[in-house]
Amino acid sequence: MKNRDIPQRLLELADERRVSLAALSRMIGKNASYLQQFVRKGSPRKLEEADRGMLARFFGVDEVELGKGKENSFENTSFDRDVDWFDVPRLMIGASAGAGARPENEQVFGTIRFSLHWLRGMGLQVDMLSAIAVTGDSMEPTLRDGDEILVDRTPRPLRDGIHVVRLEDNLLVKRIDTGRPGLVVLLSDNPAYRSIECRPDEVQVIGRVVWKGGRI
Repeated sequence: MKNRDIPQRLLELADERRVSLAALSRMIGKNASYLQQFVRKGSPRKLEEADRGMLARFFGVDEVELGKGKENSFENTSFDRDVDWFDVPRLMIGASAGAGARPENEQVFGTIRFSLHWLRGMGLQVDMLSAIAVTGDSMEPTLRDGDEILVDRTPRPLRDGIHVVRLEDNLLVKRIDTGRPGLVVLLSDNPAYRSIECRPDEVQVIGRVVWKGGRI
């Protein structure tokens, strides 16, 4: 399908489903006028890959109808890999989901490649990211032994969520609970492990866990 036909096809699909362009824009995480601008003014010139995929799934149509090329081989890919991808360093340390791991070696031993579009869509600053492995079972079933986790080291106010923390020279991955005044509570998702209560000055938050990957 030619690019100039895509906006018209999107309008037809929206009319068939009786859904507004504003509602579709919000569904894909954009402002309400985003698809209206695409249809009426041609801005953006084409739908982004993630947006196109979400819309195609919603309408139950092939992505080709919304602008995806029919050829999808690496040989025919036209993007610049140095621009569209970012290699997050993997560190030779493990964040323990158990008794605790000592971070004696923080050398880089490899990378994990992520889409820059995806990272920026998550609101992440690429030079503040690291990937490390989980050791132990205290965060099961959320995180399992051997899982890779993406850690955002951007300084932020302390808040609830899963973080990598340093406690008494041990590196841990725990769920933080800030609901008790004067205390930071480190929680394990595995009920076999007890919570750890500490003062704010006893624990150093290394970063927030924003992604995990591992074997099925």
